[in-house]
Amino acid sequence: MIRTQRLAAGVCALLAAMAAGLAFPAAAAASEPTGESVAKVDLVLDVSGSMRARDIDGGTRMAAAKQAFNEVLDATPEEVQLGIRTLGANYPGDDQKTGCKDTAQLYPVGPLDRTEAKTAVATLSPTGWTPIGPALLKAADDLGEDAGSKRIVLISDGEDTCAPLDPCEVAREIAAKGIGMTIDTLGLVPSTKLRKQLSCIAEATGGTYTSVEHTDELTDKVNQLVDRAADPVVTPVATEGADSCAKAPTLKSGLYTDREEFGQQRWYRVDVNPGQELRTSVSVSADRAMNPDYGVLLRAVTAHGREIVRGEASGTGRTDVISTGLRYPKADSDDEDAPAETVCLQVTNSYSAAAGVKTTPGMPVELTVDVVDAPSKASDVASFGLGRGWWLLGLLVLVGFLAGVLWGWVSRWRLAVWRTN
Repeated sequence: MIRTQRLAAGVCALLAAMAAGLAFPAAAAASEPTGESVAKVDLVLDVSGSMRARDIDGGTRMAAAKQAFNEVLDATPEEVQLGIRTLGANYPGDDQKTGCKDTAQLYPVGPLDRTEAKTAVATLSPTGWTPIGPALLKAADDLGEDAGSKRIVLISDGEDTCAPLDPCEVAREIAAKGIGMTIDTLGLVPSTKLRKQLSCIAEATGGTYTSVEHTDELTDKVNQLVDRAADPVVTPVATEGADSCAKAPTLKSGLYTDREEFGQQRWYRVDVNPGQELRTSVSVSADRAMNPDYGVLLRAVTAHGREIVRGEASGTGRTDVISTGLRYPKADSDDEDAPAETVCLQVTNSYSAAAGVKTTPGMPVELTVDVVDAPSKASDVASFGLGRGWWLLGLLVLVGFLAGVLWGWVSRWRLAVWRTN
């Protein structure tokens, strides 16, 4: 009986090993490097004296920033080279000329040693001035001019104190170099003046501004921006939508940018052949102060005006961007010469400007168009969403079934032997 139990256990182990052996190569293949350009991020932290204020979750602004940085360092993707620069961390005096030079590289941009970076962050203490402009210039140098995604993430609780070096002009100067660098800004206090300055900095380079008042919000936003740096760099193509489908430009698969005024409709055309699927999404950036309760609508309609499918999204307060998308599979045809169908895409927004806010130019629009071969088999449709794990799931079910049958056979054999004895 013991021999039989060992035999059953061995067979079960063999089946499990077979499943694991088939699964591991797939996982290894998925983890192979892609050879893409290196993504770089420089976190620029305000360490001025005002960071001592205790108004974030019962603790100081500095404590919130340190906690957020530690969590971000733990979550930074391996393919991202990350550095940390400070402003106002070293000079505690009253001389403005000296205070406006107070920016230093706390941790160099490069492969991340999490322990070393955390140790450096732990030494920070709120000290001096707020030289945002000089810090941005140095951060641009930290990232260099080589290929790949480059992102500066500025976290501050106050406006620049080193005029006349206007940080907005610094950001525009960085953008004018054409080195593909994005500056995102995060404000730690709900100040109108701070929001205006940080928004201006972000808008100059196509970045985003976010006001955060809690530690978890700060952590989530910085993590999001660091992860975004790891995305492949795609240069969008400028296009100009029309006021009707008949006049709209015809787009192929790709990434496009446009501008849309408040309450305006923009039309685009895409040709979809039988057996293909149109996948498209649109993002409209709230790059200025908005009235609450707004939305974005993306519709796919025929050339005759019949709606095919729609996607919509809404918001109730200021956000960086609002996005929606849709999918339209064009049925296959037995006619090999069947013509392509023209699908009209309509982008509409319900934003309205707050008092005193300029309505021109229009808000930035980013449109992604992807025309791919549609799933042609029932099995393809059934497995959509499970990806490569579908076959593995089936294999595990089979292994479990065989192991159950084998165990049941062994149990019945043991029972028969026991009755015989």
